[in-house]
Amino acid sequence: MKKLFIVIMVFLLLISCVKNIPTPNQNNTPNTTQKKYTLKDYYPFISDRRMKYQGIGNEYAEKDVYVDFINDNRIQLRVLNPGTILAQVLEIKDGELRLIKSQEEFYYRDYLIDSQNSSPEILLKEPLEKGTAWNTPEGKRYISEVNKKISTPSGEYEALEVTTEGKDYKTYDYYVLNIGLVKTVFESGENKIETNLEKIETGVPVIHSLRVYYPDFLNERIIFKEEKISYKTNETFKDKLETLLKNTPDDKLSKILGSNSKINNVYLNVEENKVYIDLSKEFISDMNAGSSLESMILQSLVNTLGSYYSVEKVFISLDGKPYESGHIAIKEGEFFKVDYKNTVEIK
Repeated sequence: MKKLFIVIMVFLLLISCVKNIPTPNQNNTPNTTQKKYTLKDYYPFISDRRMKYQGIGNEYAEKDVYVDFINDNRIQLRVLNPGTILAQVLEIKDGELRLIKSQEEFYYRDYLIDSQNSSPEILLKEPLEKGTAWNTPEGKRYISEVNKKISTPSGEYEALEVTTEGKDYKTYDYYVLNIGLVKTVFESGENKIETNLEKIETGVPVIHSLRVYYPDFLNERIIFKEEKISYKTNETFKDKLETLLKNTPDDKLSKILGSNSKINNVYLNVEENKVYIDLSKEFISDMNAGSSLESMILQSLVNTLGSYYSVEKVFISLDGKPYESGHIAIKEGEFFKVDYKNTVEIK
């Protein structure tokens, strides 16, 4: 039973390797007299789409898939299921569709598309014809049919069937021309789990909540306000954050960033469980504050990032060098710590 549970969980991670794609149409049936199809035909990269999948046989089989980023031959997906949120980076290169990275608990937005992997998993491989085969970490994978008729809540299709054979299970993935992955079936003994495309929506953004902190200097406290951030494909947290920090919900509050300041970079180091943010040197001149207000501005910035990324430590640098203002300074390896004491919410 324990072995079966592990196999099922591995399957649920694998079926998350899908992408947002266009609505079904009559062009989903391949014509053998037309051009020779490639991976980009069966796995197109399309921005600002949401694919909703129905799950059968397991509570974690259902999911929603969004496209966070597209860059050349790579795509970064956001996969939401009842158990977690996954970030996945896929690549089409040398006639292979490869899974480069899969990261769980991805409740924030970071740019992972440049991730490296010397041994990526191959999900699909050219030539797209029956009999094309390759090995996977679990066993073997091959194209078993090229015009397999399948049914999903989103419609009827003729699909490319890819079979994966593991030690105690088989998985069937179904790719449709101009759409992508529309169905996955996992079988192990008498157990069967399905993930079926239910609908495709266009122009649906990803929505995140962000708690932004601001100094209330006159009242010697820090205020926070819950904000909603809407992301389209290729929009970054860095740019959204910069806009928010250059404004305040109340004129009596201090801004975190001045008009000339920039956020050069911001990201989470997962291994260190620490956020890194690099600001332009204009942060100091724009701030033009005494040590007390500067301390409150820094704490507000640290609390904002700590809350968003769910961490306690934040490293701040100015144009690549550890933060130093004349009042406050840190060294490499040091960091600012989140502190939510004496903070008050405003609506």
